[in-house]
Amino acid sequence: MGAKEENDAHGNILPPIEQEIVDELDTKVKKYLRGESANLEVLQDKKLKGQLAVREQLYGKSAKAAAKIEKWLMPSEGGYLEAEGVEKTWRIKQEAIAREVDILSSRNQYDIVLPELGPYTLDFTPSGRYMAAAGRKGHLAVVDMKNMNLIKEIQVRETVRDVVFLHNELFFAAAQKKYPYIYNRDGTELHCLKEHGAVLKLQFLRNHFLLASINKFGQLRYQDVTTGEMIGNFRTGLGRTDVMQVNPFNGVVALGHSGGTVTMWKPTMAAPLVKMLCNQGPVSALAFHPNGHLMATSGKERKIKIWDLRKYEVVQTLPGHAKTLDFSQKGLLAVGTGSFVQILGDFSGSQNYTRYMGHSMAKGYQVGKVSFRPYEDVLGIGHSMGWSSILIPGSGEPNFDSWVANPFETSKQRREKEVRSLLDKLPPETIMLDPTKIGAVRSARNKEKPTKQEIDDDMQTAAEAIKGITMKNKTKGRNKPSKKAKKKQELIAKAKRPFLEQQLKEEESLAKKKQKLSEQGELPSSLQRFARKKTT
Repeated sequence: MGAKEENDAHGNILPPIEQEIVDELDTKVKKYLRGESANLEVLQDKKLKGQLAVREQLYGKSAKAAAKIEKWLMPSEGGYLEAEGVEKTWRIKQEAIAREVDILSSRNQYDIVLPELGPYTLDFTPSGRYMAAAGRKGHLAVVDMKNMNLIKEIQVRETVRDVVFLHNELFFAAAQKKYPYIYNRDGTELHCLKEHGAVLKLQFLRNHFLLASINKFGQLRYQDVTTGEMIGNFRTGLGRTDVMQVNPFNGVVALGHSGGTVTMWKPTMAAPLVKMLCNQGPVSALAFHPNGHLMATSGKERKIKIWDLRKYEVVQTLPGHAKTLDFSQKGLLAVGTGSFVQILGDFSGSQNYTRYMGHSMAKGYQVGKVSFRPYEDVLGIGHSMGWSSILIPGSGEPNFDSWVANPFETSKQRREKEVRSLLDKLPPETIMLDPTKIGAVRSARNKEKPTKQEIDDDMQTAAEAIKGITMKNKTKGRNKPSKKAKKKQELIAKAKRPFLEQQLKEEESLAKKKQKLSEQGELPSSLQRFARKKTT
C-alpha cells in the first residue's frame, strides 16, 4: 500500500543498528496498514486506477507516520510481572515489589487510616493527577497524586454515599444524605441539586457534560452541568439499586438490579435500550472494559461473568463474589470482596481471564471500592478504615496523549482544554449502543403493508378508471350496447382481480395464525412439547 521500504539506490548494506530500526518500523507499519492493498492492474478505467493509486499511497504515508510516532514519541512500553520457574505472579507480595521499584514508584504504596470517617469511596480525574475521596461520615478530600499534597478537605457533617469529578479537577459532585451537591476545588458549595433526591450513585459523562444519578427510589436522572437543564428523568421500575456504570465507548449508562438484570439507558429514551438477565442473584457490581465491548458483572450467587456486548453472550464465568469491579486501561480486572483484592488478566488476548495478582488488607478492613489510577500502575482501594494504594505492574497506559489527558498540564492549558471541550460537547442524542452509525446513511425500510381500506380505495379507483374509457366502434354486429357493457364488466373484473387476490391471501394467513394460536393455547407452555402433532 505504498508503505514498502525502498532499497538503497546503490545496494549498500545498512549497519546492524539502522537495519534493526528499519525492521522494527516495518513491523509497526504493518500494524497500521488498512489491510492488503487493492490489485489495480485489473482495472480498465485509467482515471479510477489513478485515483485509487493516490489513495493507496496516502494510506501508506499515514501508516509510516503513525509507526514513526509510536517509535520515537511513544517510547514507553508497558510490562507485567513475570514469574520464573514454578513461581506464581499472584504469590508476589507488595513488599517484594516495593524493594525492586524506584523511589518515585514506591511512593504510590501507602495506607491512609481514618477509622472514624469510613468507609471510603474514590474517584480519579481522566489524567490520573487528582483523586477525590469521600468518607461515609461526611469527610471529603481532594489530593494531588503527583506530589501527594492535600489540596482541600472539608467535613459536610452528613452521610456521603458517592463522589465524582466533573469535567476537570476544579469541580466535583458528592451524593449526600438528602441531595447531591457540587463543590469547587476550594470546598465551596456551588449548587444543591434538589431535583435528584437522595442519590445512591453518581456518574459523569465527560463528552456530553451530563451528570447521571440513581436515587433510592430507582429514578434515573440526567442533568446538563453547563446549562442546568434536566435532560432525562426516568423510573426504572426495578427497585432500589446502587450499581451504576458508564460505558466509555458509547456513553450508555448501565444499572444492575436486585433481580439479576442489567439495563442500559440513554437520556433521550424512557425505556431501556437493553435489558439482559446477567446473574441468578442480585447484581452486586459491574464494570466496562475501556474498549466498551466487554462487561464484567458479579452476582450474589457468587459468580463473576464476562460478557461480550457485541453478541450479548457470556464469554467466561469465574467463581467468586465481588462487591466492586474495575477495569484498567490495559484491560486488567480488579475484583474486591471482604478484605481481599484480586487482579485478573487476559494475557492470551482470547478473553480468558486468569489470576494475575492478589492483595490482602489488614484483618477487618472491608473493601468498598477499587479504582485504577489512569496512566499509572496503581490501584486505589477504598475500605472501611480509610483508603490504600498498591502497585499493579502493567495496569496503566504507559504513554499519554496531552490533547486527551495531560497529567502535567498548566492552568493555561486547562483553561484552553475546557473551552475546547465545551465547543466539542456532544448532544444527548448521540448516545446510542453503536455510535459508529452516526453519520451513516439509514438503510431503506421495508414497505408497510397497505390496510384493507387502502386496498378498497385503490380497487375503486382502478374500476372508475376503466368505466371512463370510451369503447372503440367495431364492425357491424359487434357494436351492440350489450356487448360493450359486457366488455367493460370484464375489464373491471380484470382490474379488481389483483386486489381481491391480495385480500384473500391476507385473510388466509390471518386464519392460519389464529388456528395456530388456538392450538398452542389448549395446553400450558410446559406441556406443549407433549402435544400430538396433527397430520395434514
